[in-house]
Amino acid sequence: MGLWILESRSMEHVPGTTRYFDDPERPQAATSTTAGLKCDTSGPVPIILVPQPSDDPNDPLNWPLWKRDVILFILSIVSIFATCLGPILAANTLTLSLFFFTKFTQIAILTGWFLLGVGVAAIFFVPSARIWGKRHLYIIGTVIIIISSAWAGASGKNYSSLIAARVFQGIGTAPFETLVNAAVGDLYFVHERGKRMALTNLAVFGSAFFTPILVGKITHTIGWPWTFYFVAIFTGLCLPLVIFFVPETAFRRSSHLNIDLASSDDVRLFHKEEGVTIGHAQVNGLENGNGTELHAHPHTFEPHFTGAGTPKRSYVETLMPFSGRKSDENFLKLLLRPFPLFAHPGIMWACLIQGTMIGWTVFIGIILGAVFLGPPLFWDEVQTGYAYTGAFIGAIFGFIVAGVLSDWSAKFLTRKNSGIYEPEFRIVLVIPQLLFGCAGLYLFGVTASELINYSWVLPVLAFGLQVGGMVIGAVAASLYLVDAHRDIAIEAFTCTIIFKNFFSFGLTFSAYNWLVKAGAFKTFMWISSIQVVVCLLSIPMYIFGKRNRAFFHRHDILKACGLTSQTQKENRPHVTTI
Repeated sequence: MGLWILESRSMEHVPGTTRYFDDPERPQAATSTTAGLKCDTSGPVPIILVPQPSDDPNDPLNWPLWKRDVILFILSIVSIFATCLGPILAANTLTLSLFFFTKFTQIAILTGWFLLGVGVAAIFFVPSARIWGKRHLYIIGTVIIIISSAWAGASGKNYSSLIAARVFQGIGTAPFETLVNAAVGDLYFVHERGKRMALTNLAVFGSAFFTPILVGKITHTIGWPWTFYFVAIFTGLCLPLVIFFVPETAFRRSSHLNIDLASSDDVRLFHKEEGVTIGHAQVNGLENGNGTELHAHPHTFEPHFTGAGTPKRSYVETLMPFSGRKSDENFLKLLLRPFPLFAHPGIMWACLIQGTMIGWTVFIGIILGAVFLGPPLFWDEVQTGYAYTGAFIGAIFGFIVAGVLSDWSAKFLTRKNSGIYEPEFRIVLVIPQLLFGCAGLYLFGVTASELINYSWVLPVLAFGLQVGGMVIGAVAASLYLVDAHRDIAIEAFTCTIIFKNFFSFGLTFSAYNWLVKAGAFKTFMWISSIQVVVCLLSIPMYIFGKRNRAFFHRHDILKACGLTSQTQKENRPHVTTI
């Protein structure tokens, strides 16, 4: 048992567990598990590249780091404009209620329709991404956001038209909420993902909190339709960047190179041993990530890499929205794949850690108007928008904490674990989520219910703490899914998107009723306590996570439902005994 993580009783090597750091004092050929594997030797300690890149020049893992970072940066920028559409109406609750002559709940439901659009679209976009890649969905999503945002701004007094525009805005946002985090797994090795995952989560979940700060002032100055027009304009400026600088990141990599996904039965497929041949390759040497050739000792194991003779695609070819099928699976089969995964404890844990806190964030955003617009403060939409300053600072704070702790904690715990990396090390990030996020929820409930006795600064501070905890939890859940279940990462992220959007959609119908019937204090004491219980579920997940991975590798829930990916089977190398 390493660092309180229980070992599997039935498998020697569990998918997700890797030798993260190589010993700098030990030759590469010293053991069969690290013989000749490609390494990043740019730092003081050589780090084995996980997953192993192929020799194909079109493999995204072989692209320069600056190119991969530019791609992720562009996707993050578009994600900011896409996801800002979620809370874009938060500061305008009273304004729109008077404009449409309707109740606060009906304005809150406009946010719910957006969330519903994201959740439903994600179900269909994920199988499309698995079969044809992600690039066409990024382009389609960007175009839909531009059109639907202009539509929403021009909807006028037609409430039904605004509802329809909000649904389409959700559809356009879905590729960015669903696929950008999964693209981190496409573009980066395990040891490079932490800060990048924090950046994408900040873009997808955190930066949206800057929107209401601007929206209140924009509404007060030139009218609420311009909040949508500006999104259409800036997203339109991003469209050429997506078209010309974001190539396809999905890649059909031979499964034996995914050493983080290998089981004890698969480890032997990485190597060529006496009496065993893998394909027709005869490997004598191997270059690591910095061009240093690593030689395996005679009569020991040597890895087998593929794609060396593949020609590099031209720039014009990379501009095509499609670059061939990434999977030979049936669309309907892939459409159904996420739903059985809700019975997977690891994925359900990620849904709860990420989804519930996002739901409470939506909840606070919905009722913020009632809290600050009413007595004793009587704030207008500008001041209510400025109240989101705390949430934005909290998102930045969460980004910094997650960025600093994610990779550092993984490396620290890996060293303590004799160089063996376990995905469960990512779960420790839930500790700051528990401390900051739950403290923020409790503090908001106490202070928002007694604004006569407490300064408005306290609920704003509480909102910031809650959002900071949300970002940290989103990073923890995302990293765990990518590292522990990368073979089903897209489906897993789909589960989190479906859960958090349908959960939040339900809250938009209930928020004001709960507030009226129970009051802010009692409502938030329940919400806060529920979130504490959700965070405490991380303790058994950390302890039993490795056994859970082993169990579901041996008892594949997708295979039991007849939804196993045939592509993974076809990519497995053929082994023949001489």
